Amino acid sequence: MNFLFWFALGGIIYTYFGYPLLIIFYSKFRPFRVGKKEDMVYPKVSVVIAARNEEKNMERRLRNLFEQNYPAHLEIIVVSDGSRDATETLVAQYKNQLYQQGPNDRCSLQLVSYEKPKGKPFALSSGIAVASGEIVVFTDCRQRFANDAITRLVHNFSDDGVGCVSGELIFEETPGSAIQSEMGTYWNFEKWLRKLESKTGFVPGATGAIYAIRKKLFQPIPIQTLLDDVLIPLNIAMQGYHVLFDSSAVAYDVVSKDFSQEKKRKIRTLAGNWQLLALEPALFNPLKNPLWVQFVSHKICRLLVPYLALILLFSASLLRNEPAVIVLILFGIFILMAALPEMKHPLSIFNPFMRICKTLLVLNYFAFLAPLRLLFAHERLW
Repeated sequence: MNFLFWFALGGIIYTYFGYPLLIIFYSKFRPFRVGKKEDMVYPKVSVVIAARNEEKNMERRLRNLFEQNYPAHLEIIVVSDGSRDATETLVAQYKNQLYQQGPNDRCSLQLVSYEKPKGKPFALSSGIAVASGEIVVFTDCRQRFANDAITRLVHNFSDDGVGCVSGELIFEETPGSAIQSEMGTYWNFEKWLRKLESKTGFVPGATGAIYAIRKKLFQPIPIQTLLDDVLIPLNIAMQGYHVLFDSSAVAYDVVSKDFSQEKKRKIRTLAGNWQLLALEPALFNPLKNPLWVQFVSHKICRLLVPYLALILLFSASLLRNEPAVIVLILFGIFILMAALPEMKHPLSIFNPFMRICKTLLVLNYFAFLAPLRLLFAHERLW
């Protein structure tokens, strides 16, 4: 029982404190520096969007992409995955407008259409198959890019050793969002950690809303894949190329006001991390996966925290020695701080700590549900 107590406690401490400290140390003493070339000749870029029933976002998304200040040709490829609304009509109308404006060497648009839904992984692979750009940018319909986002992403590829680059997703203020403060706290920590990982040359995944790859490095992924933005970069890393995070390449999004929608999105992400273990067992082989430490520490350890917490509480309740009592007291304080509403001055000094407690509680609740949903209610993840 004593072993279980210290094992669980050590696992939790490593996940939230030990691993970040390890990455800080590594990035300071063995930093990876991108060999960006100021005289880079920018290549043709293909932007692939997998879309299903996106009529409310499509026109705005296309306008945003065509307003990019990218200095070379930009090819936009929309893959309609069984859309039943006006998504395809809007793309066709936008394409006609481009043709009416005459020859355009700067940008082009094409539509790939499937009558029945085949899933996002299939749609992305289909987009890659028709893409003619040397670099492929993946994005979704919901977000918008800063005007220089694609230029900043692609500049990293002037270093021949770079295979994938993720941009930064910024959540804009949405009054009335039920969990905005909790998700904002989580996302700020996540971005901070990715910046540190990028300094080592290997980030275990990308931001699905904005990332780019070398087309020649793309490997088709299983159609049941939940996290294309993790598996695609990891496959590239296992080919010996660097995976980076560039915070200067920015996309914007909003946190859902609907708790159930944000819950579904986060559980899907966490379940996808479990799924990776079955889809790509080589990820667990440190001889094949150069991101082994980052992948296990950043992705897998977080999945285990809610179960480690249960083991810790169970063993502490039986041991009743001094360390166990301290853990139980701290856990009680943690639950209390997570449950209390935000306070007003002068007690407002506790609010940042309370937000951290709420964030950890919500995310670990989602992490606890994720494998159960994957095993027993897989259809609810889509």
